[in-house]
Amino acid sequence: MSEVQSVSAIRAEFAALERRHLGTPVAYFDGPGGTQVPRAVVQAITDYLTNHNANTHWLYPSSIETDALLSAARETYAAFFNGAASEVVFGNNMTTLTFHMARALGRGWQAGDEVVVTELDHHANLAPWQALARERGIVLRMLPLDLETFRLRLDLLPGLINSRTKLVAIGAASNALGTITDVAEAARIAHAAGALVYVDGVHYSPHVLPDVQALGCDFFVCSSYKFFGPHAGILWGRRELLESLDAPKLEPAPDTAPERFETGTQNHEGIVGAAAAVQWLASLAGNVGALRPRLERTYQVLHEREAELFQRLWDGLGGVPGLVRYGPPPGIPRTATIAFTLKDIPSADVAAQLVDDACFVSNGDFYATTVARRLKLESAGLVRIGAACYTTADEIDRVVSGVARIGAHH
Repeated sequence: MSEVQSVSAIRAEFAALERRHLGTPVAYFDGPGGTQVPRAVVQAITDYLTNHNANTHWLYPSSIETDALLSAARETYAAFFNGAASEVVFGNNMTTLTFHMARALGRGWQAGDEVVVTELDHHANLAPWQALARERGIVLRMLPLDLETFRLRLDLLPGLINSRTKLVAIGAASNALGTITDVAEAARIAHAAGALVYVDGVHYSPHVLPDVQALGCDFFVCSSYKFFGPHAGILWGRRELLESLDAPKLEPAPDTAPERFETGTQNHEGIVGAAAAVQWLASLAGNVGALRPRLERTYQVLHEREAELFQRLWDGLGGVPGLVRYGPPPGIPRTATIAFTLKDIPSADVAAQLVDDACFVSNGDFYATTVARRLKLESAGLVRIGAACYTTADEIDRVVSGVARIGAHH
């Protein structure tokens, strides 16, 4: 198989990297909140809107072409998830898809049934289940975060599960701290008690190629704008569940999986672009051969490159006086995302001052509000830096120097 493209070759495919701020090329460290988009994805969206734009299931050419493109997108994501095309549901984003799926699941549950959630999750995998607690009397159990290891206490999960447990809602990777969780172990524990497993894979999918068979989950949901695509959400669900759940839908809409969960007219150009993002990732390992093996090769190489960058970032920030790093250290399962505080400087001030170095970083709680609450950082927030496929060692050094400068001047 061909070697995966170099970082310089990858960077050439992102028009956004041509942007300058105060004369300096912008370094995008905001990937955990949304990555930049390669030209191939932009071109796919433009081509759809220019040449094929239509609604679905009619008999004229552009409608037929739209149907074919959406079908091809399902096949692409079937390979991405290691599932089947009939198990791929498209939606607006992970949050909207999860509220929708929670409503369908909740219609089959009774007051007193239980759902396990976690302290490490983005609230998109908490609020939908909290809504069921308010509306249907579902009882929530919380799996705690260990503040020393920044990992979930999976050893406590069996004690939270009983005969009333219907579902375990768990994140595969923390968008705030970078922690990768052993979802397969959580699924084993949950399934042994007859519970379903709903996985937030939004922060996981840019860094680890999803394999829903190996994870053993029942649902896995992600958003393509985290891995070089447009703002669109994609859910994988077991076929028998997608066919049997009481989906909120219109009477004349399709009642077959997976379309029965896709309410209204979909974001066709977003779906086409989301598929193009996966195809682009695979193309980094060449254009010959099946899609999934090429994706596996791309992810393997990108993971190795990101691990080197993260080690450089972790060590560099560790040398800044007054800086506290949060999340597992290198060598522990994690993504190339770090969160930190700098002395008593509010995270918003650090992020704003890094703009002077043309370093674009995110700050706050990143909707992982329970994490910030546990760390007692609700008001000051965290600064978050994430490496992506287009990040360079020079950019890492620049942001570390910028952080050190801010700390020294405070």
